[in-house]
Amino acid sequence: MNAVDPQANRVRGFLFEQLDIRGAWVQLGPAWREMTAGRNYSEPVLELLGQLAVVTTLIAANLKQAGRLTFQLRGEGTVSLLVMDCDEQLRLRGMARATQEAQAGSLPALLGEGALTLTLDAAGMRQPYQSHVPLQGETLAAVFEHYLEQSEQTPTRLWLAADHETAAGLFLQALPGAAQRDADGWNRLQILADTVRPDELRDLGAIKLIERLFPEEDVRVYDPRQVTYSCPYDPAKIYAMLRSVGRVECEAIIAEQGEIRVHDEICNHEYVLDAAAVAALFK
Repeated sequence: MNAVDPQANRVRGFLFEQLDIRGAWVQLGPAWREMTAGRNYSEPVLELLGQLAVVTTLIAANLKQAGRLTFQLRGEGTVSLLVMDCDEQLRLRGMARATQEAQAGSLPALLGEGALTLTLDAAGMRQPYQSHVPLQGETLAAVFEHYLEQSEQTPTRLWLAADHETAAGLFLQALPGAAQRDADGWNRLQILADTVRPDELRDLGAIKLIERLFPEEDVRVYDPRQVTYSCPYDPAKIYAMLRSVGRVECEAIIAEQGEIRVHDEICNHEYVLDAAAVAALFK
């Protein structure tokens, strides 16, 4: 198999010029491994979070305006929360919250009754836009296919795969007028794409994957865009939070425990403040 560079993180768009159908391919290698380092997620949780990272990257890469896109999936099952966000520079971060008992199964089996929330904080907006929808589908791909078809009013398909090393995916969407260009085009591409295997999504590059799945189609492939994992230490955020808690409460914690520990769950960073550091906060 002609494998892509395992050190690459990229999203690459393409267009079926004779069909008015667009697509994109994502592969996350080092960025995905950085995001999950030290997390000890079980296999089912890791797979779901990786799939969400891919979908978020795909949608963020297609935003028409600069901004930060955040998806949250909340549920009442063994997986209670999945969060992923990405900005216009394709800087990605995310996390999952789950019990150790999370076992392989369908999305409803893992999350139970749940909802998907999209938040878009874009330049020029007075306040972020939010959308809440119930989870509909047996897989994460099905949930987002339904969401995108409802929000963009156009047929959309997703194929997703993730393991400890790589998260990857394929996206297809019919543009307005696609049925007039070729009445069978959309169905034909879906049938061909349904033959893709998870290892091909993870290991083949965009060109090889397109050649494998769509050998008879006329496809324009665009230059790749780089994706990065970005979750730097941000003490200022923690200091602001502690100031909002108040001096009395912070000093009470110091008196009882000798220090204040704050865990930034989305970035997996630990902040530790002693009595001197807390005193400096309130000077």
